[in-house]
Amino acid sequence: MKVSREVKTAILVIGSILVFIWGYSFLKGKDLFNSYKTLYVVYENVEDLSSSAPVTINGLAIGKVVSITPIEKGHMRVEMQINSEGIAISKTSKAVLHKPGFVGGKQIAIKPDFNNTVLAESGDHLEGNEEPGMVDEVSKKLAPLQSKVEATVVSADSLLNNLNGVFDKQTQVNLRNSIASLSSTMNEFNKATRSLNGMIARNEQNIDSTLTNMSATTANIAKITDSISSVNLAQTVKNLESTLANVDAILNDVQEGKGTMGKLLKDEEMYDNLNGASKELKELLADIKNNPKRYIHFSVFGKKSTQYVERE
Repeated sequence: MKVSREVKTAILVIGSILVFIWGYSFLKGKDLFNSYKTLYVVYENVEDLSSSAPVTINGLAIGKVVSITPIEKGHMRVEMQINSEGIAISKTSKAVLHKPGFVGGKQIAIKPDFNNTVLAESGDHLEGNEEPGMVDEVSKKLAPLQSKVEATVVSADSLLNNLNGVFDKQTQVNLRNSIASLSSTMNEFNKATRSLNGMIARNEQNIDSTLTNMSATTANIAKITDSISSVNLAQTVKNLESTLANVDAILNDVQEGKGTMGKLLKDEEMYDNLNGASKELKELLADIKNNPKRYIHFSVFGKKSTQYVERE
């Protein structure tokens, strides 16, 4: 079958028109050969969000942003083109605007609501939400640190000013002199250290001899300690306990008035008798002293003794 030139021209024109339409749609982010859902979401601020930005769910790219259109009250409506093959997005799912990294613009992440089984249809609006990105988080954490750094810098500046006020010329001179004196002291200390090392080197033999003697003395002390340990201390302690028991028994007898010592301490009658005898002995000695003729008769020539006559 022969095709006329007019038919070929018509087919070529129609094909060119279709290719033009497909190319134009592809450049706008639409693919005519795939099935898509068109979903919308409204944000207050879409900074860094551009057309053709990816739309993801759990990190998987399922579509892209088609257009951003201003609406009432300064809000922005974002049109999303979602691949509907194998992707179940409920009506109550949320479209979160976030920035995944430092490089690149913002993206839209779909957070599905698995509790709702009613799927979103093409033309539905999802609830919009904005999540701070890494840059925002870092900025929030750096803001208090920046304040602390500024306060630290101000304090350091004040401290330096105070130090400049304190370290006047005279103080600087004194500080240099102190450092020089310290250096001189360290030199003297080094000399003393060298002298001490030399003295130790000269008396090394004496030091070794002294240490040897100390070692021998320690050995002798150890032998004495072993000898003391070998003594039968148990028998000695047992004998001491027996002696203390006897002393305790004697003290108990004395306390109870037994024996001569106990009676002397406890028997009042014996004490009175001894006291009376002592008194009578004292009186007898006094009488012998005052009247010796009553008790002693002495005659050189054998003269008969005369009878003692007591004086009135």
